[in-house]
Amino acid sequence: MLALSWFYVLSSMLLFRSVLSVPTVDLGLNARTVEKRAVPSAPRFVIYSDKWVQGVTGAPPVADVQGYNVFVLSFLMVIGPQDKALEWTQLTDADRASIKSQYNDAGVSLMVSAFGANDQPTTAGADPTQTANTMAAWVKQFKLDGLDVDYEDFTAMDKGDGSAEAWLATFTKQIRTQLPQGQFILSHAPVAPWFSINQKFAAGAYLKVDKTVGDLIDWYNVQFYNQGITEYTTCDTLLNTSGGDWPNSAVFEIGASGVDVNKLVIGKPAQAAGDANNGYVAPETLATCVSEAKAKGWNAGVMVWEYPDAAASWIAAVRAQAFPV
Repeated sequence: MLALSWFYVLSSMLLFRSVLSVPTVDLGLNARTVEKRAVPSAPRFVIYSDKWVQGVTGAPPVADVQGYNVFVLSFLMVIGPQDKALEWTQLTDADRASIKSQYNDAGVSLMVSAFGANDQPTTAGADPTQTANTMAAWVKQFKLDGLDVDYEDFTAMDKGDGSAEAWLATFTKQIRTQLPQGQFILSHAPVAPWFSINQKFAAGAYLKVDKTVGDLIDWYNVQFYNQGITEYTTCDTLLNTSGGDWPNSAVFEIGASGVDVNKLVIGKPAQAAGDANNGYVAPETLATCVSEAKAKGWNAGVMVWEYPDAAASWIAAVRAQAFPV
């Protein structure tokens, strides 16, 4: 995902002692009462929100996201909540409950995304168990449906020494002790090349993560963008043969490597400029790709970065051929 605003980063640094420390969360009585939440079945249509939007605090009116079944507030970093996640904490309990009720009634799960492009938890030395406990407590305190793990510690993963994979496995296992499977959603949002069979990722990257803890992860919001000007920009390179710098990382190639294709949600930016550096595919073209994938047995869904650049009309266009709204 793209960078969050530095205004929120700086404000959070005033609230927390150190970037390397893990924030504590006041649980309170309400946080200790965990109501059972259903995990949406495939296909999942996921939209993230990190951008400041005038008149919108936290999640937008649910009518704006008609056609999606998951809305993700971004980001919950090691130093604490930022941007839309921070806005969610600034609402009153009553306002949050009202919004949550409206989303529930519409069949839309509300989640928070962890880390993001400006967080490097493994490189920074954050303890995965403590970080998981803190983030799980935050999800419970603010009554959300689950956690999305947008781990983008490229420094750690590029080492190829297994440190990133081990950190993610420990973090994921600990999250599930606090956010039980079937009661809370747990998704991950890896970049597509981390599923590539590539010597750069000698320790296995997300193929290793999937083998180790994939059974604990509900689905992957795979980022098929920001990986090169021509990468994943046609239906063939997105679905069948990635080629280029990241071989074996198209949807069905990842499936051939042992990952359940119906957990591979196709992630794309909403716009050609502003939401990503590259990898954009027009909604009408993406609809054709989605239809082709469905015809081959894929049923995972689509993710987009981000609201409000994508909203109800964007997902309606993308779903039109295979999963009409």
